[in-house]
Amino acid sequence: MDGVSGEGQLTACHDCDLLLRLPGAQAGRVRVCCPRCGAQLYECSDSGPEVGVALLAAGAVMFAISNIYPVLVLEIAGNRNAATLWQTALALHGQGMPEVALLVLFTGIVMPALELASMLYLQFPLLFGRALPGFPAMMRLRGLARPWCMVEVFLLGVLVSLVKLVHLASVQPGIGLWAFFGLIVLMAASASRFRPHELWERYRSCRIIH
Repeated sequence: MDGVSGEGQLTACHDCDLLLRLPGAQAGRVRVCCPRCGAQLYECSDSGPEVGVALLAAGAVMFAISNIYPVLVLEIAGNRNAATLWQTALALHGQGMPEVALLVLFTGIVMPALELASMLYLQFPLLFGRALPGFPAMMRLRGLARPWCMVEVFLLGVLVSLVKLVHLASVQPGIGLWAFFGLIVLMAASASRFRPHELWERYRSCRIIH
C-alpha cells in the first residue's frame, strides 16, 4: 500500500487519511509529518519526561492553593468578606442559582482536578518504567476532560466582575486568584508538551503495576 513503510505502528493521517507506519518515539526524529499533505502526525519532546511531570506537580500545588485561599476580598462599608471558589459556589446555590453554582464547580474545580489527576496517573509511574492499571481508559478520560477544563474562562469572568465591582466596593485580588494565574500557565505548558504517541510508546515498553 502506498505510504506504508517501516516497522512502526500503522496509523492514518488525520487530514488526508493516508495509511502509513510511524517510527518509534526513540527513532531520533523530533517531528513526523504526513508525506502526502504535510500534516504533523506527532512530535517527540526534545527534553525528558521529568519536565512534564514537574509541570503537572506544580500545577497540582497551584490548584490546591487556588482552592484553599480566597479568590477575592471585598470590603463594603467596613465589612470585609473573603471567599474561596468553593464558598463562592455555595453562595450562588444559597442565592437561588444552583445551575450557575454547578457550572462553577464543574469547570473551575472538578474538570481541572480530573485533568491534573489523570495526567499524573499516566505520566508519573512512567518515570520509573511502570504503568498503573487502566492506562488506556485513563487516556480516554483525559481526552474527555480536557475540553471541559475552562479555568481560563472562569478567570476571565472573575476579571470582568472585578471591573464591575470596583466602583461599588474595595476589591482586592486574593492569593487564590494569583494561584489561578499560575495554574493557567502551568496547564498550558503541560498541554503543549503532551505527546500521546510518545506516552503509548513508553507504555508498551514498561511493566504494568498490579
